[in-house]
Amino acid sequence: MTAIAADTLLLGFAEDRPITLPLKFGNRHGLVTGATGTGKTVSVLRLVEGFAKAGVPVVIADVKGDVAGLGMAGAMNPRLQARLEALKLAATGPEFAFAGLPVVFWDLFGANGHPLRTTASEIGPPLLSRILELSQAQSGVLDIAFALADAEGLLLLDMDDLRALLGFIGENREAVSQTYGLVSPQSLAALQRALLKFEQEGARHLLGEPAIQLADLMRTGGDGRGVVNVIAAETLVLKPRLYASFLLWLLSELFETLPEVGDLEKPKLVFVFDEAHLLFADCPPSLQQRIEQVVRLIRSKGVGVYFCTQSPSDVPDVVLAQLGHRIQHALRAFTPRDQKAVRVAAETFVPNPKLDTARVIAELGVGEALVSTLQGGGQPSMVERTLMAPPGCRLGAITPDERAALRAGSGLGGRYDTPLDRESAAETLARRAAPASAAPAGETTPPPRAGGTPAPAPAGDRSGGRLNEFLWGNGRRQGALESMTKSAARTVGQQVGRQLLRGLLGGLLGGRR
Repeated sequence: MTAIAADTLLLGFAEDRPITLPLKFGNRHGLVTGATGTGKTVSVLRLVEGFAKAGVPVVIADVKGDVAGLGMAGAMNPRLQARLEALKLAATGPEFAFAGLPVVFWDLFGANGHPLRTTASEIGPPLLSRILELSQAQSGVLDIAFALADAEGLLLLDMDDLRALLGFIGENREAVSQTYGLVSPQSLAALQRALLKFEQEGARHLLGEPAIQLADLMRTGGDGRGVVNVIAAETLVLKPRLYASFLLWLLSELFETLPEVGDLEKPKLVFVFDEAHLLFADCPPSLQQRIEQVVRLIRSKGVGVYFCTQSPSDVPDVVLAQLGHRIQHALRAFTPRDQKAVRVAAETFVPNPKLDTARVIAELGVGEALVSTLQGGGQPSMVERTLMAPPGCRLGAITPDERAALRAGSGLGGRYDTPLDRESAAETLARRAAPASAAPAGETTPPPRAGGTPAPAPAGDRSGGRLNEFLWGNGRRQGALESMTKSAARTVGQQVGRQLLRGLLGGLLGGRR
């Protein structure tokens, strides 16, 4: 058997020739496709195992519960024995060994893994607007809400904070409009309805603290192997927009946080989206557009993205064009639509004069695949009919006790398992809304602002504007002209600080950044 280079991942063999994926092209993205029961999940596990053994952390969504076996060692059985003999692989050799990988389980709902959370502040108004599918006018109201939170030192952490802030803007719409721009009641109502719908889809589980730290997704074990982060998604995929929103936020956060590194000897992180058709099928157009943008650009940050689905047609053409590595298992052409899918799949490969690609796709057996990977200077290789190598982990689900043991051994339970509910916008607004009569008798000086400077209260001013009165509880009214003047002065004097305030409050105070 030909020796396998140390800087490659062995995928399988074609006529005794090893088919490999060079680690230096691991950030060029890939696609694993095939009909149900043809072996594509096993190929995905082999891919994940190869990256992890090479010291590359992996994030993978577990849609059916059969990816969790990555954390447990496999065992010999007749089918596996026959495959190893066909590949001429020893059960204890360098290319195959029964072993589990270092695994950390995550779950947006906290049931089958450590809770996954982020804050509303970290998502930010641009991405949140896409998630909520807001119009331009509605997005403008959301921008005003975040700007108001920045200016007044209001932490936006969870769904309660967003709802409280929008409710406050509705009650003080005229004063807010004078300072930040027109807030129409129609746009505000539409934004509140969109937020309510998103909350009903499960967003309350996504927003909160402690928020996930990206460094905890990019760890290596003490033995040098990359940690595999398994996101339990059996329930999550039933809420497609929440599923797409979370994964998009995670990719976007990596893209915005990681430095440009170009091509490395191996990726810094690999994402694997199992059942990717669920990600794109019901994804709003605005989210899909953002996913396409991130996939195109995140390669330069050292991150590889791999999609697993039934047919290449499940993936948008813009994304498909970015996927340099292809593993195509069998497709069954029983209907005209199936036949079209086979032709599309065949056309995505570099032709091999020895193969009728379209015909072979329908003939492949379980565990066989047509494979093309980037080689040499980054050019895709000719498609080869490949007998895929199995992974050394367990093929299948694990028991609840095994999951609990692996979860307890991650060392992250103390950081994420207990929710943190510190004072944020909802509590601050409720406290500031207390009746002015609660202030000590004779008090004439309003409480200081977040920056420590008292807000002067002009005597005899009755021109209206509840914004200052409500927020600071000074029992006086502030004229519209004075409000706009102060807003302009604050903008000139604190523009840079205000732009950074949301990140500082949502990050430094929460231990995020």
